[in-house]
Amino acid sequence: MSVTAADPISREGVISQLRRHPEIDLRDDTGPGAVALLVADVLDEAVLTRLRRIVRSDGARAVLVIGAIRESELLDVVECGVGAIVWRHEATAHRLVQAVLTASRGDGDLPADLLGRLISQVGTLHRGAGGRSGVHSMGLAPREVDVLRLVAEGLDTGEIAGKLSYSERTVKNVIHGITTRLHLRNRAHAVAYALREGYI
Repeated sequence: MSVTAADPISREGVISQLRRHPEIDLRDDTGPGAVALLVADVLDEAVLTRLRRIVRSDGARAVLVIGAIRESELLDVVECGVGAIVWRHEATAHRLVQAVLTASRGDGDLPADLLGRLISQVGTLHRGAGGRSGVHSMGLAPREVDVLRLVAEGLDTGEIAGKLSYSERTVKNVIHGITTRLHLRNRAHAVAYALREGYI
């Protein structure tokens, strides 16, 4: 994984926190399947551009460590393909390792307050779209909706499998099928899609 920050102190601080954890392989480059951690105070156009490049051009999975995000910016972050967000004031070594490992698996990791704001924002957008939830060109099957609803509640693959009496492999296949078919980047993007389209 690689670390990028607006200032050298933040970058070195994150690297020194992660260097002590053998499960994290620190590198200077990003590439397909790698994790890129980006540290910023606020979400500006430069940060969004960098996130898009990390995910779309490099094929990496992004973790964003951020000081503040306005509600209007949440969908932009998710649609950039960010899989995990960590508040700067909560960026302990344990929290960073957790976010990096979650992102490396293709799972989503959002602070609870952000998840609530994202759900609220997408609900508002959906209601503003004129309630077009009756017809979907690329619909979700009931099983897919069940899985995404539990992802949105913050459950991991094992917990979802237990609740729905599926194998973990089945849960992963369902999520992979949704993200592939609908050209979504990760679980968080799939949840945002399902919320926006009125499925959950």
